[in-house]
Amino acid sequence: MKRHPIFVISLCFSCFTSLTLLAPLQASAANKYVSDQLRITMRTGQGNQFQIIKALVSGMKLEVLEETDTGYTKVKTEDGQEGWVRSQYLADEPIAADKLVRAENRLAKTKERNKTLKEELATLRQAKIKLDSEHTALQSKHTSATKELTHLSKVAARPKQLAKENIDLHKKYEQISDELVLVKQENQVLKDRSQRHWFITGAGVLIIGMLIGLIIPKFRFKTKDSWSSY
Repeated sequence: MKRHPIFVISLCFSCFTSLTLLAPLQASAANKYVSDQLRITMRTGQGNQFQIIKALVSGMKLEVLEETDTGYTKVKTEDGQEGWVRSQYLADEPIAADKLVRAENRLAKTKERNKTLKEELATLRQAKIKLDSEHTALQSKHTSATKELTHLSKVAARPKQLAKENIDLHKKYEQISDELVLVKQENQVLKDRSQRHWFITGAGVLIIGMLIGLIIPKFRFKTKDSWSSY
């Protein structure tokens, strides 16, 4: 007679359970998952004679409340219902189908995250290009500002130099003014001397002229007398 696959799987699980019963029983507070079966039942007690509370489907997560060596485990569903199920239908890890779904979900989230990160990276690259451009502009402004500061420093130092030059020029002006006063005094002295010289010369010429005027008539008179005596 051809046996149903579920019966074969159940028989295998029964053998597996018989072997595991030789090991010490573990404490509760662990999690179990409904194995890769179509459907199992959760009952009010340990045996088929007890009332069925609900049917559990493959991959359902159950909290282990109590494990026994009778082949039954007391569990609690995520909605709070408690009951007994056959231990052979429980597995320590989710079934492959659930693992695949979870893996696919993680992969989809990873792809979405990767896409988001790529977009953020592109945005950051654009921001970096913009910042590099702004940095170059700021560097150019800094260079111009440095040159301007150097120029202003020179300009700021110029008034001191001009003040010193002004003091030197003022001293030279005072010196030249003093020299000019001396030259004017010397010119005045020379002028006075020249006037005195011309005055003396004029007076001498006048005196000489007066003397000549007095002498010549007498000379003529004597000459005439001399000519008349002949």
